Amino acid sequence: MGTVTAADPHPSFLADKDAKVFVAGHRGLVGSAILRRLLSLGFTSVVTRTHAELDLTRQADVEAFFAAEQPRYVVLAAAKVGGIHANSTFPADFIAANLQIQTNVVDAALRCGSVRKLLFLGSSCIYPKFAPQPITEGALLSGPLEPTNEWYAVAKIAGIKMCQAYRIQHGLDAVSAMPTNLYGPQDNFHPENSHVLPALIRRFHEAKASNAPEVVVWGSGSPLREFLHVDDLADAVIFLMDQYSGLEHVNVGSGSEVTIKELAELVKEVVGFQGKLVWDSSKPDGTPRKLMDSSKIQGMGWKPKIALKEGLVETYRWYVENVVSDK
Repeated sequence: MGTVTAADPHPSFLADKDAKVFVAGHRGLVGSAILRRLLSLGFTSVVTRTHAELDLTRQADVEAFFAAEQPRYVVLAAAKVGGIHANSTFPADFIAANLQIQTNVVDAALRCGSVRKLLFLGSSCIYPKFAPQPITEGALLSGPLEPTNEWYAVAKIAGIKMCQAYRIQHGLDAVSAMPTNLYGPQDNFHPENSHVLPALIRRFHEAKASNAPEVVVWGSGSPLREFLHVDDLADAVIFLMDQYSGLEHVNVGSGSEVTIKELAELVKEVVGFQGKLVWDSSKPDGTPRKLMDSSKIQGMGWKPKIALKEGLVETYRWYVENVVSDK
C-alpha cells in the first residue's frame, strides 16, 4: 500500500524536523508533553486535532484526516483513561473506545501511504496482576490481568499486537512503548478520579489551605511504586522514534521505587503542609509492588533525567498556577 519499511534509506526522525508529525491526544498528560518536546527540538510541522475537531473513534473521519494531511510520523497518545471507579462503572466504554481509536489510527496510517513510522503508547496495566518483579516485556500474556482495569488493559494489549501484525504483514514501522506510573503538568487532579500522586498533592494542598490538623491516607504506606516524570517519557518517545524499529514493545520506567509512605512524606514536604500524616491501615494497600524492568531501553542509551523531588516541585507549581487559580 505504498508504506515505507524500516529498511529503506531515510533520514533519522531527529534529522527530519520539517516532516509532518501527527500527535494524537495532544491535550492529555502524555500527548502534551510529547508536543512540548517536539516543539522544543525544532519540529516545524506538528499536526494536532482536538476531540471536537476529530473524533478518533469514527473510522471515516480518521481516514479522511490521514488522506488530507498525509503525515510522515504518528505518535498515538490518545486513549480513554480513568481510575478504578471509572473502569468498573463503564467497562464497555473503555474497551470499545480504545479499540476503535487504535484500529482506526493504525489502519489509516497504513492506508494513506505517507506514514514512515508510528509509535503506540500503552500502559503498565497490560501485565499480569502477579507478574514477577521487576516486570520484563516478556511477562505480557503470561497470567491473569488486574480485574479492575482489564477492559482498558485488553484494548492496550490488542494495540501492541496490531502494531506487530501490521509490521509483519504490511511492513509498517509501528513500535509500542509501555510507560510506568506517570506524573507531571496536565495531570488529572480530580478528587475522585485521580491517581495516587496527584491525589496526594491535592489533599495536602487543601489541608494546608484550610489549616487542617491532619491528613489521613489509606493503607499502611508499605506498597512500593515507580514513578516517571512525563517529560522523561516524552524524551523516551523521541528516542524510540529515532532509534528503535523492533517487533517487541518497550518498557519505559525510572527504575527506582518509593514506598507510598515515602511518597506521602515527600509530597507533604513539597506542599509545605505542617500538620500530621495519619495512616488508616484498615483500608486496602493494593498491589504490594509494581516495578517495570526498563533495562531494554536503557541498554539502547536512554536514561531518565528528572529526580522525583524535582519533578514533584514542578508539578505542584503547575497545580497551584493552573488548577487552584482556575477555581
